Amino acid sequence: MLDGRGLIRRRAGARLWLSGLWLALFVLAAVLAPLISPQDPLAQDLMLERLPPAWMAGSEPGYWLGTDSLGRDVLTRIIYGAQVALAVALVAGLATCLIGSALGLVAGFYRGWADRIISRIVDIWMAFPPVLFAILLIAVLGTGLSSVILAIVIIDWTRFCRVVRAETLNQSKMDYVHSAKVAGFTRLRTLLSEILPNVLPTIVALLTLEMGIAIIVEAILSFVNLSISTDQSTWGGMIAEGRTSIHQAWWVLVFPLIALFFTVLSFAQFGEGLRERFDPVLR
Repeated sequence: MLDGRGLIRRRAGARLWLSGLWLALFVLAAVLAPLISPQDPLAQDLMLERLPPAWMAGSEPGYWLGTDSLGRDVLTRIIYGAQVALAVALVAGLATCLIGSALGLVAGFYRGWADRIISRIVDIWMAFPPVLFAILLIAVLGTGLSSVILAIVIIDWTRFCRVVRAETLNQSKMDYVHSAKVAGFTRLRTLLSEILPNVLPTIVALLTLEMGIAIIVEAILSFVNLSISTDQSTWGGMIAEGRTSIHQAWWVLVFPLIALFFTVLSFAQFGEGLRERFDPVLR
């Protein structure tokens, strides 16, 4: 029989393999989109509008997931939409992680006036509804991928800050921190060499979760036409278009939703699997 640690390792391994496989496909699709896409994502042909997927009657060869109301290939647009999703996940996720984690470490370790100022800013920031705040920022900054990324960073750094601050406070009370101080470590060295490695698994889990959240936010903004140009392929834009023709061409809505759902779920599960595998407390 497996003990508790064995069960944790097995569960973490399953999460890592399954979610990692999907994320690997997601990244490869985004990077290799020009090479693997069966059609041009912007090519329109009204003679081919709303073709069903390849396994249904009335389909055409080469259009595996059917076409939309303008005759554009759904599979190709999903693949190119992965490029936008990946860019938002990486840039917005990493920037949010760096800013929020740095402030959380400072607030949780140094405390005092630094903690009071940072905590008050976080409280004020989190008083605004995030989606409405994002729409307001896009209205001010203008549409575009850079504006979407900036809006996500401005809104979501507080999530990292609060969690990392709480974890840093807990770690600061541990015996190994007091031992480091007795050994003559400076406060900065104690923070970077002793506390940060033990907080890192939490940061990694938050980072992967934030990448999924960033994709959702971009999809929401695309859905209401506040993201990038409507000519470019985005999952949110495809979902918005598919909603208007759900009864005539359900595949235009369903397949982008599936891609969005499994990508966000995989980011969350991948982070949890990494935390369970490498967290020194759980080990």
